Amino acid sequence: MEVGPSGQIQALIRAAVLAPSSHNTQPWLFRVSASDIDLIADRTRALPLNDPRNRELSISCGCALENLRVAAAGQGLGADIQLLPDANDPDWLARVALGRGSPATYEDRALVDCVERRRTHRGRFAPQALGSETVDQLIKAAETQGTWLRPFETGEPRSQAADLVAEGDAAQWSDRAWRHELAAWMHPRRLGDGLTVPTPALTLARLLVRSLDLGRILGKRDRALAQTTPLLAVLVSAGDGPRDWLGAGLALQRILLAACRLGLQASYLNQPVQVPTLRPRLQRLIGGGHPQVVLRLGYPAQAIPATPRRPIADVVRGPFP
Repeated sequence: MEVGPSGQIQALIRAAVLAPSSHNTQPWLFRVSASDIDLIADRTRALPLNDPRNRELSISCGCALENLRVAAAGQGLGADIQLLPDANDPDWLARVALGRGSPATYEDRALVDCVERRRTHRGRFAPQALGSETVDQLIKAAETQGTWLRPFETGEPRSQAADLVAEGDAAQWSDRAWRHELAAWMHPRRLGDGLTVPTPALTLARLLVRSLDLGRILGKRDRALAQTTPLLAVLVSAGDGPRDWLGAGLALQRILLAACRLGLQASYLNQPVQVPTLRPRLQRLIGGGHPQVVLRLGYPAQAIPATPRRPIADVVRGPFP
């Protein structure tokens, strides 16, 4: 079928780009044709030091893909998603054929408004506990892509996971080149991407990040966040290649949207999956599989502003303006 008028496609892509991404790099491009939308990796936005295998880049693009699919459901359209359509083109991550595949479901349509309401909540959550039924719904959301969500109960497993987070902070911040990469993605809000810093403070903030090893201070803070968050969990996949990473992104965004519908928000403590020496230890702690994302979830204590996004024209390759 014809994909539809340009306004319809722009709405879908506007929803897709609201997905989270490491350092808010937004590493995606969309190629529009008469019948399909292709998702392309924008590797000019890669993070060679934080994400040398482009694992998180692929997960971020998978999140955008799930947003697009849910937005299509909101328009009453099914979406047939083909991952990695061309083995000779690793940047071509997916093709979405609208109006094909399984029809839009009630569950999909119920998540549509959550695409815009989802936020990354980096501060402390309200002390309200999550009920077992709520946790079960999040676990079920993860299983839609052959991935699974492993919660850390309180006690020793949670404490060990928190220690890994703090060790990850120490390892990353001790690396001067890693700090320089982080500082390079600190941007004023008007640029529409990156880690937003008020313009008057930007030069000083970049200088401090490049110059100071803050691993001990931030490790202490992040250990406390991991230990006290209402839910700390790891998203796990069976494999650990590009297809698995895209699937993990689809599942992650499904979890985030389902959480938002329940009044929850999330943030990430991904240090144990980003530091190569720590990832096997996290793998043993969860009992197998490949850990992809470390999530903390809870009820936000205050309203959270949306992070900026690039103009749609910057991410679309296709026939409409």
